[in-house]
Amino acid sequence: MSTIKVAAPELRDRRIILPSSKSISNRVLVIRALSALKDGSFSSNRLPELQNISDCDDSRVVVKALEKLAGETGKGELPDGGFIDIGAAGTAMRFMTALLSVCPGMHTIDGTERMRHRPIRLLVEALQQLGADIRYTGDEGYPPLCISGKVLRGGRIRLAGNVSSQYVSALLMIGPVLQEGLFLELTGKIISRPYIDMTVAIMKQFGAQVSIVEGNDDTSLALNVLPGGYRPVMYMVEGDWSAASYWYEMVSLATDENASVVLPGLTYNSLQGDSRVAEYFEPLGVRTEYLNDKDGMPCVRLSRGPVRSQLLVSPYVLNLVNQPDLAQTLVVTCCILGIRFSFTGLESLKIKETDRMAALCTEMAKLGFEVEEENGDTLLWKGGRCISNSKAIDTYDDHRMAMAFAPVAMRTGSISINNPEVVSKSYPTFWNDIPKADESAVDAECCGMHDVCEKDSLLAAVSRDIEYYEDEELDRFRGVRSDEYLQPEIEEFQYVLETMREDEVAGWMRSLTLRGIALPDELRDEVLMIIGERRQ
Repeated sequence: MSTIKVAAPELRDRRIILPSSKSISNRVLVIRALSALKDGSFSSNRLPELQNISDCDDSRVVVKALEKLAGETGKGELPDGGFIDIGAAGTAMRFMTALLSVCPGMHTIDGTERMRHRPIRLLVEALQQLGADIRYTGDEGYPPLCISGKVLRGGRIRLAGNVSSQYVSALLMIGPVLQEGLFLELTGKIISRPYIDMTVAIMKQFGAQVSIVEGNDDTSLALNVLPGGYRPVMYMVEGDWSAASYWYEMVSLATDENASVVLPGLTYNSLQGDSRVAEYFEPLGVRTEYLNDKDGMPCVRLSRGPVRSQLLVSPYVLNLVNQPDLAQTLVVTCCILGIRFSFTGLESLKIKETDRMAALCTEMAKLGFEVEEENGDTLLWKGGRCISNSKAIDTYDDHRMAMAFAPVAMRTGSISINNPEVVSKSYPTFWNDIPKADESAVDAECCGMHDVCEKDSLLAAVSRDIEYYEDEELDRFRGVRSDEYLQPEIEEFQYVLETMREDEVAGWMRSLTLRGIALPDELRDEVLMIIGERRQ
């Protein structure tokens, strides 16, 4: 097992080249291939150029599979049993399963051991309803799959809206090459809607005729894809907002108030649902400016701003059903800032590269934070602390675990990450922009001030800049909930509040939150009023 120890990057006027969008790249690659499917045969000859395609593992897997599919003859026929290895790329497994169903030839598609435990039954059954010839060669409901590609009839499909949006996108993308097209109904709660909208938008750019009807009765959404195929077009892929989220995290955690980062290739009117990271990080102290660089290309500039005063006394509440890939970034950021949170809509995290909810709870505990899972779709931090340790962060073959935890070094000086190579799945150059820490650097469990270090949590490490307001006696309330204080205890807080200047109150709240001390509910409105008046 490999391990990397990284330090905090310098963020003053940094310019970071992000990877292009993995989500857009994979859709464009599949749709472009389908535009070359004519009369049951496949050829990629003389197709228009695709620009800025992602170089991540997932997209490389799709490119390799499509090249193999085209074959030396250009007819798209592989020998019986033609084998396609999808590796750990879940998106590629789902998209290629649908694509192979409509391309001629016999194919076997497989992946890593983890991929063999990621369910695919719902997609297979939906494709079989459309006429696909697919059978399992291992465990029922899981890869590997044997697919005999052919022209499919198409028709009407009905799915629960809470299935993976990748299933929905896989079905939609083959819709134009089906004889009868596709009418897809989604029922109940729909998760990751922006990814469905992204797929439809790209399909239309390639000439597909798709209409969306918001649901009624028991149908939440209906999508009608007419037959007729695709029109090959040139396409430029935009930068990856998901990758940008880790730089938002670093700016939020930076101790330099003048920290700023420029990220080229990002646009305000993005197809990507994760572009809402700009909105989600504004309360966490990151400003976003949408600009054009000297060459006229779009870019964004991130800079430090104030943390929203409300978050000093109340939890940060977000529904991330449409942006689940931002969960790890937001969880780590909020904990390190001492901001309690409740993030809902996360049921899809359990079927990602790993069970991300369980992984987050486990790894945050290494840093001294008691993150909780609730109802299978919610992650909470109520301010609870636990004993931290010096163990490196495990990544669970999950690129987002590695990248979400690396910015902790902004506050701790360094952090160790196991199996750092997993970032190649979506952001191969990530570590190029993060400096390596000296091997003698003190890791996240300790602040380096060994004569006073408590070593009972990440508290000392994340709060070297904590100020005390002659209130050291309040430390005994660490871990007490905001609604559990007795009246004499409330009066202690009230006394401290009354002894300080109005311009010190926001700093005092930051001090309390970093020390794991909850403000009594009875004082919340008064504190908010003082902070609000100072900022007007």
